Amino acid sequence: MKESIRYLNNAKEILKTVPVVDDTYADVKPVREAFGTAYLAILETINEALLKKGFTKKELPQSVDAYRKALQKYVSVHNGKLLREFEMLYDALHIAGYYRGLIYNTEAVRDYLKAAKTFMDKIH
Repeated sequence: MKESIRYLNNAKEILKTVPVVDDTYADVKPVREAFGTAYLAILETINEALLKKGFTKKELPQSVDAYRKALQKYVSVHNGKLLREFEMLYDALHIAGYYRGLIYNTEAVRDYLKAAKTFMDKIH
């Protein structure tokens, strides 16, 4: 199993433990953890694509800006939509979901994890 898929599955497992009240996760802390794990799945997907292109582990991006540049230069050369999707997922998963804890509606969380999987499938 690819490491990126493992991360995404871990995010889903975390959410299974969270109580739900009126379509809202009752405990935001594990939801934030799930979002952080899903974001790492996105980064691992990009890492896997770069490694396939001949990058060494030392050459992999170390910042979100470096991920943007690598995605644009090596992965989405003919598909500008991928970079826009990455930006949306960065904002949703990392900033709103993980960093600020602003997303805890069960349907919204499900939709963002589905969007992450769709993005990952496009890169694999």
